[in-house]
Amino acid sequence: QLQLVESGGGLVQPGGSLRLSCTASGFALDNYAIGWFRQAPGKEREGVSCISSSGDFSMDSGSMKGRVTISRDHAKNEVYLQMDNLTPEDTAVYYCATERPHHMGLCEDLLREEFDYWGQGTQVTVSS
Repeated sequence: QLQLVESGGGLVQPGGSLRLSCTASGFALDNYAIGWFRQAPGKEREGVSCISSSGDFSMDSGSMKGRVTISRDHAKNEVYLQMDNLTPEDTAVYYCATERPHHMGLCEDLLREEFDYWGQGTQVTVSS
């Protein structure tokens, strides 16, 4: 069973920054495109950013576009999401997930159904 673990969430003031990390238990992330998603209370889970397996391509989506930077470190088997200029509307549980293998690690879309293995999430709360 592939397991992902997110970390780095917490309480931050509006305008602040956080860096989330995603790591894998028992397998290498190298061959997978990794997506970050978020889900606020009462809302659908939405895609935030995705990075290809090689790390050469990434795409952002939604209201966080322009305020996030996704990256990966193959040696550490980790993927990161740097989030800047946070607002209270960014309060949510943030998840990382592996893109389904038939996408060949290309990060082709940020649709929830195109990602199969998920972490448990890390809470991000933006409040003064």
